[in-house]
Amino acid sequence: MARTRLYRNGTLVLEDFPADDISEHLADPSSVVWLDLLRPGPEEFAMVGREFGIHELALEDAAHQGQRPKLDRYRTHEFLSVYAVTIDPDSAALSTSEISAFLTTQAMITVRKDDGFPVEDVVARWDQSPDLAGHGVGFLLHGLLDHVVDGHFAAVQQLDDSIEGLEDLLFEEGRRQIRTVHRRLYALRKSLVRLRRVVLPMREVVNTLMRPGLHVVTEPLLPYYQDVYDHVLRATEQTESVRDMLESAMETNLSVQSNHMNLIMKKVTSWAAIIAVPTAITGFYGQNLPYPGFAHQSGFIASTAAIVILSVLLYVTFKRKDWL
Repeated sequence: MARTRLYRNGTLVLEDFPADDISEHLADPSSVVWLDLLRPGPEEFAMVGREFGIHELALEDAAHQGQRPKLDRYRTHEFLSVYAVTIDPDSAALSTSEISAFLTTQAMITVRKDDGFPVEDVVARWDQSPDLAGHGVGFLLHGLLDHVVDGHFAAVQQLDDSIEGLEDLLFEEGRRQIRTVHRRLYALRKSLVRLRRVVLPMREVVNTLMRPGLHVVTEPLLPYYQDVYDHVLRATEQTESVRDMLESAMETNLSVQSNHMNLIMKKVTSWAAIIAVPTAITGFYGQNLPYPGFAHQSGFIASTAAIVILSVLLYVTFKRKDWL
């Protein structure tokens, strides 16, 4: 499935035309083409390599999933790999969608491995800034990166909000709350690790694009790319902040569980001490030997009184010390 757009002299003149017509349109130096491929096969990759002169290594990278976010430079083009992300608000699970792009002087070819990336939102960004369309491929790339980086920042904010939502649960008692906190913390940690792998390399990607020798970003577009770079830095800093908050939440959770265990141990120890009193006294009077009060009612009264007095005394002492 392919989607196409043709800009001529900074004006959108044609959409969804056959990919076979790309060569004809590129013959005009004032033309800029966008080609979007969803789950392309070997034939489509071969067509891209033939029509745009894409290096075989770049085609190989675009065909295989799991590339790290990067920008590779070739003699006639650049290869870009980035990831769009979304976070499920209920489970805190992170979903990623890999997008590859080939950048030539007159074309941007995007390759999507799945339909999880809303390319319509990128098209809408282009349509909202028609005055920048005259800057060619740099304009198309800015719309793509701006949308992707905004998604990164939104994902970081969601993780931040999710961690703050755990603060109330951390100090609630109950087995269900404990399990909920454990599952949530593990899910947040897993999502954060995956998000850092996507967000952190973007700083180098955008910074490389802004270098003068690359000729992808023209001077009028530099302020717009600088804005994207600022968003990348904010997302990176926020990611590190969220990691610190998550580590603090995990440490707090361990401390709460340790304190709860200590309280339980104090109660168990206190009751064990109280129960030890009648056990010791009845064991003493249970000896098969003569002792004061042996075979007399006074012995039974004395032992019973000792059990009651000492047990009550221990209970009151532990209660005052808040051990019970």
